Amino acid sequence: MQKLSHIEVNEICDELGEAYPKSIKKVQGGDIHSAWQIEFANKKLFLKRNYRNKKFLEFEKYCLQNLRKYINEKNLVVPEVIAYKNIKNIEILLIEWIDIQNLDQKKLGKGIGEMHLNSTKSNPKMFGYPVEGFIGTTNQKKGWKNNWIDCFLSLRIIPQLSILGNNFLDNETIKKLKEKIKSELLNHKPINVLVHGDLWSGNIGSEKSGKGVIFDPACWWADNEVDIAMTKLFGGFRKEFYEEYHKIFPLKKGFEKRIIIYNFYHILNHANMFGGAYFNQVKDYVNAILKM
Repeated sequence: MQKLSHIEVNEICDELGEAYPKSIKKVQGGDIHSAWQIEFANKKLFLKRNYRNKKFLEFEKYCLQNLRKYINEKNLVVPEVIAYKNIKNIEILLIEWIDIQNLDQKKLGKGIGEMHLNSTKSNPKMFGYPVEGFIGTTNQKKGWKNNWIDCFLSLRIIPQLSILGNNFLDNETIKKLKEKIKSELLNHKPINVLVHGDLWSGNIGSEKSGKGVIFDPACWWADNEVDIAMTKLFGGFRKEFYEEYHKIFPLKKGFEKRIIIYNFYHILNHANMFGGAYFNQVKDYVNAILKM
């Protein structure tokens, strides 16, 4: 089991101006980072530690700070970043501790809708993101595009297809896929918002007052439907979530097809990360898109 070294704990205490912690408890969940609850005399914090070469937690810090600019704190909580340290190429991220519960999702749906709406009011002119990021352990390309279709294809789908390799999907199939995605999105008018980017049930919850909580983001500026499509991928989002969200962003014609197109990105990523049955899902999605 990964442990925090005395050097790391002392660095954290120095950063926070705190005496040695009262307790440090291992937290289970997630396979990319190690995590702990670290308790000081007057506060608890959530500590994530990453020992890989990539700067996963620096990206997470950037995303959390970015999302917090647009939330209505009456309905949605995004954990506050307390500190980020890089100690001998080991990343440590400290964020506020939140007791996650599984309550009514009304405020979660409303809060995410408000976050999307507030971000689009900032009048983003381009789609993409200014920093290199990650979706799971896979690189998520930085860059900006004026056109949503160009962004989705060149910064998201094509990089994933490149990792998958031509041995799985031949060039002709890839060409047809790109053309089909272009044609399906051509008459769609995307609403450019800051999306969470990895909005599945494992990255959401509620806190004791009923406010929604979101964490572990993989942000970028994208069509707001990208987040809502992902909520459909693994389930766990309730009727009241969608009712509250769609009061702010009503459903648009063709969304059922765009769910498949947008979630194709995540299915490709899961195939590249985990292989196995996800390869069959890639084939299913390819067939579904080409039949549209």
